[in-house]
Amino acid sequence: MDYVVTKNAPSAIGPYSQAVDLGNMIFTSGQIALKPDGKLVEGGIKTQTTQVLTNLSEVLKEAGSSLSKVVKTTILLANMEDFAEVNKIYAEFFGDHKPARSTVAVKTLPLNVDIEIEAIAIK
Repeated sequence: MDYVVTKNAPSAIGPYSQAVDLGNMIFTSGQIALKPDGKLVEGGIKTQTTQVLTNLSEVLKEAGSSLSKVVKTTILLANMEDFAEVNKIYAEFFGDHKPARSTVAVKTLPLNVDIEIEAIAIK
């Protein structure tokens, strides 16, 4: 088991890693709307979702994978009314690739962001 670390995505803000590499599978931690320098992005759900998926892509890339190799995602939303907008941006990033997915409404996310996404991918 190896820990994935990239400077192209924000560092973990707690006692966890950006992702864990099990050789043929990658398990990412939830990504929130932080820039690689650790600063929160300004803006609403569109901007936040774009940053989250960019971060996720960079972590997967560092691990030798990509969004096209994701088999499962979990999306946590602070407001389920954002579901349609998130779907639009998610589709732009994933294209024709459609991994299994769960979307859950939650009361509060770290740093009071609107969205968090985690993924499981193969290499």
